[in-house]
Amino acid sequence: MQLGKFSLGVGDRFSHQGEAQLRGIMKANSQGLEINPVWNKSNREHTYVHSHPADTRKEADAAVAALGYIGQYFVDADHINFSNVAPFVAHSDFFTLDVASFIGKESNPADIQAFISSCSKYVGKLQIPGFDHVLEVTPEMLEKIANKFLAATQQAADIYNFLKTEKGVGNFITEVSMDEVESPQTPLEMLFILKMLADKGVPAQTIAPKFTGRFNKGVDYKGDLKQFAKEFEEDVLVIDFAVKEFGLPEELKLSVHSGSDKFSIYPIMADVIKKHNKGLHVKTAGTTWLEEVIGLSVAGGEALDLAKQIYANSFNRSEELCAPYADVIEIDNSQLPSIDEVNAWTSEKFANTLRHIPGHADYNPNFRQLIHVAYKVASEMGDTYTGMLEKYADIIGNCVEENIYDRHLKRLFNL
Repeated sequence: MQLGKFSLGVGDRFSHQGEAQLRGIMKANSQGLEINPVWNKSNREHTYVHSHPADTRKEADAAVAALGYIGQYFVDADHINFSNVAPFVAHSDFFTLDVASFIGKESNPADIQAFISSCSKYVGKLQIPGFDHVLEVTPEMLEKIANKFLAATQQAADIYNFLKTEKGVGNFITEVSMDEVESPQTPLEMLFILKMLADKGVPAQTIAPKFTGRFNKGVDYKGDLKQFAKEFEEDVLVIDFAVKEFGLPEELKLSVHSGSDKFSIYPIMADVIKKHNKGLHVKTAGTTWLEEVIGLSVAGGEALDLAKQIYANSFNRSEELCAPYADVIEIDNSQLPSIDEVNAWTSEKFANTLRHIPGHADYNPNFRQLIHVAYKVASEMGDTYTGMLEKYADIIGNCVEENIYDRHLKRLFNL
């Protein structure tokens, strides 16, 4: 099983927007691209909305059947570990192995020494094709890298071997995720992380590193664009070198997590992958849930009232809702409108405040980020919320499709 050159992770908290998401991807594919849709949902999201991995599989299969889609598609067990992988096994064929919590954990000294010895040929000056500088590799540096990442890659191998036993070799896509940490991995660290994975027999097809800058949920990238461009291109070159040097899958490519709405870096990524003829996986996760709330506001009347109630409940519980996402959101509470103020808004005002159109006078990234983490509030509304999704499916679906195609894929692939 091989992931295509380009793939888009589409999260859908309430499993109602599969067709709309797929329409957006098919619209891009009709222009000569081949983007594989990957429906992704994490254990945390399932827990919050009381869904099951089987629901994601049903949604994906139903959307594909309804639209007559004939390309590859996948269902991603997103950010799984040993404690929660079991329920996903039967329903997923893409597994994001989240090993970030094992970075820096202690490894067996003998394993560390064995790794350092296996890297002896790289000690000294190392030239990665395409780099404008030579990398300096020392035994001390290798020891530091091993101490930092060996346990994490062993965890990836342990989960992979479990999945291999359960599903069979070649019957699933493996992604390794190390993005939810404080410090970005350097290109040199990335190189030896890939060697560790190869040594342990983990055939990763995508890897999600931590990049410099902020990848806050649902809003644009915050950081040094030049530094990001340098890191992204060097990671692409390191992967190309590692594939040839360590025998990793040829389709191995970068995965950008929290990739939704990172509009300022899309042109950078587009230029780099075109320059080097490489693939890319981008996860857009919660942006579809935001489009549902936008669609409700556009629908007006009772649907707008429900959108306003979601905000009111979110505003009153902001500390609770934000806590699990503290590392990936930045909300200035002083910039959040009051409940009374929002209750007086028109459909247009609510939608324009929430919709991510950079430079629009009404757009409020603080408002958007709070709603982004508040899907638990909608879940607690039960049939009241999902009933509205079904009643106003056409309006909401148009919002979802427009978001995927016009704001994401057109920017990512210069359509």
